[in-house]
Amino acid sequence: MRYKDEDGMKNRYIQTAIVLGAAAGILILLFFAVKTKKLRINRWIVSETDVIGVDISEYQADVDMSVLMEQGIEFIYIKATEGSGHVDSRFAENWENAQECGLPAGAYHFFSFDSPGEMQADNYIQAVGSLEGKLIPAVDVEYYGDKKENPPKREDVVRELRAFLDALEKEYQVKPLIYCSGDVYEKYILKDFREYPRWVRSIYYPVTFEAGGNWVVWQYCDTAELEGYVGGERCIDLNVLNRGRNLEDLTTGRQQ
Repeated sequence: MRYKDEDGMKNRYIQTAIVLGAAAGILILLFFAVKTKKLRINRWIVSETDVIGVDISEYQADVDMSVLMEQGIEFIYIKATEGSGHVDSRFAENWENAQECGLPAGAYHFFSFDSPGEMQADNYIQAVGSLEGKLIPAVDVEYYGDKKENPPKREDVVRELRAFLDALEKEYQVKPLIYCSGDVYEKYILKDFREYPRWVRSIYYPVTFEAGGNWVVWQYCDTAELEGYVGGERCIDLNVLNRGRNLEDLTTGRQQ
């Protein structure tokens, strides 16, 4: 009997080792799938109890805000302007529709590395007007064209972005939200603008890998397909509010 018991224990050890080895192999495969951006797991992490929002521009064409709200969308950021002279062709329509539907809305600006910051701020303020009771202004700072291969000088970007942010802060009495990816944050934002609320782009893996807990809004998906917009791109960006925040924290005139 003793020898049979020893054989049984050996078999159990072997079986346990096989199971643990298989589990470790699966975890390693998942890790590399996420790391190499072949697997997007963010939509498994965000739950129905989170505050979910979208961001849109003219690329979504005709947008029905009420249909978005029926699908659980609780806030929206709408592209208003870009650079020193461009106004999104759908901004006025989208802005009005959001107000009519009662969907909390904010307006964002796409920052240009090729225009003076003050001129860009003037463009935004002229297009958007009052933000009283609306979500705080946001600025999208990201590479475009060949800028990633030929990044602008850090001192130039910091100077012009500072001028832009100062002008908006003076106008709206609130620090704007800065949207960017990790590489842009490290190069241009971290050292000089860390006091500004952060809107993180991290679409391939959880935001904690990118920003820890230092974020207010997280863009976690750029391939979602919802109902409520026709005539343009089928994909729409999804965002989630940090669980330690609420929409009042993002509402102009209501920050403590």
